[in-house]
Parts: sequence; structure tokens; C-alpha cells
Amino acid sequence: MLLKNKVIFLTGGTEGIGLECARLYHAAGAQLSIISNTEKSIVEARERLPDNDIRFINADVSIAADMQRAIAETVAHFGKIDVIHNNAGISNPSKAIHETTEDEWNRLFDVNVKGIYNTTRFGIDELKKTRGNILHTSSLVGDIGQEIHAAYSATKGAVNALTKSMALDYANFGIRVNAVAPAGVWTPMLRTWSKQQPDSTTIENYLDQIHALGYCPEGDVVADACLFLVSDQARFITGCILPVSGGAELGYRRVINQSNQ
Repeated sequence: MLLKNKVIFLTGGTEGIGLECARLYHAAGAQLSIISNTEKSIVEARERLPDNDIRFINADVSIAADMQRAIAETVAHFGKIDVIHNNAGISNPSKAIHETTEDEWNRLFDVNVKGIYNTTRFGIDELKKTRGNILHTSSLVGDIGQEIHAAYSATKGAVNALTKSMALDYANFGIRVNAVAPAGVWTPMLRTWSKQQPDSTTIENYLDQIHALGYCPEGDVVADACLFLVSDQARFITGCILPVSGGAELGYRRVINQSNQ
């Protein structure tokens, strides 16, 4: 029960990595407020997490008023917030930067980066009271880049910079700020992304190959790392961007080298 009596505000918690985190956090004793802007995914998540005390809130992380309302509703119900996990994110479009429309660019930054600004802006006072912590779901591409995903990679690079700067800003309040950085993870978003790639028939094999451990994992491997980082077991870790990548930063090079032989 690593998270007994902890209240976690989890964005994007109704599918993929977020849903796996919700399951694990709940099993570890946490009380959950799960944020999604899709009613259908909320209905489906309720069926998979049948606990009447889990709060599901329909709200968009990119809209300040939505996050202000969601934070207030969480505090009104649970009395506090110990952890904000900024997991909500989008990856579309699969385009080079010159092909990316202004609306696509803005939406990526509004969700992936401004979402963190909004949850922090309205939630930081609650974390000061509990000496809580913040976790971001970033991506390995924020460090190494990714072909035909310049805008998405840029948002994750921004998340990494935010993680380090926020860790410095809030350390005096006893608030830790960390991030996890997966590579490929089989989620609904990744399956949609796979179909958009130039050669979708070989993408599953490609995703297996880029990981040095030889396979593309499910979201549970990321959830395990998240549980550690938000728990007191990581009480002296802050400003960390933890790769949960199966060695993919090595695997990308391995695939490139093999293709050049």
C-alpha cells in the first residue's frame, strides 16, 4: 500500500498508460481523481475501475477554467491533493514541421505543454500543503527526436525542460517534480499512430526492434515506474527524467546500423 491515504489527480487516466497508472495507484491505496475530455472513455474506464469513490471529471487540460474546476472539485471531495500526474497528451500529426498546420501545432502545445501549466497553476497551493509531488509523462523523443514528428518531439522536449525547472522552483516547498520517458508503448494512441505511418504493415516489427530488450511493451511497465516516482520510495528524487524505454535510445542506433550494413 505505497500510496495509502494519498490523493492523486491524474489527467488522461481513462486509457493507455493513464489507465494502467490508475489501476496501479488504486491497488496501492490511492484515492483518485481521473480527468478526461472524452465521455466515452470515462464510461469505459468506470467499467474497468468499479469503485464509486473514484472521481471521474470531464475536463480539457488545455482549458484553464476546466482545470480550475477539476482541481476544486477534487479538493472538495477528497480534502486535499498529494500528487498531480500530468499524463494527458496527444501525438498527432505524423508530419514534418513544414507540413504541420498552425491548428495542429497549437493543439499539440496546448495539450502537452499548456496542460501542465494549467494543472500546476491551479494545483500548486494544494501540493504546498501536502508537500506532494508532480509527475509528467514525457517521451524519449523529447531527448533524441523523431522523424516526421518534429512538433510532438518539441512538446516533449519542453516537458523535459519544465520538469527540471519546476523541480528547482518547488524544492523549497518539499515538492518533487519528475517525469517518465517511454519509447514505444502499446496504447490506443500508438495503434492509431501506427496506421498513419508510411509503411504500416511493418510498424509492429519496427517497434519491437527499436527496443534493445526486443519488444514493444504494454503500459503496465510505465505504470510500475510511475508508482515508484510518486511514492515515498522516491522521496529524494527530483528533476529526474526516467527512461522507461527498454534501451530504445540504443535500439534506434542498432536499427539504423543494421539498415546501413
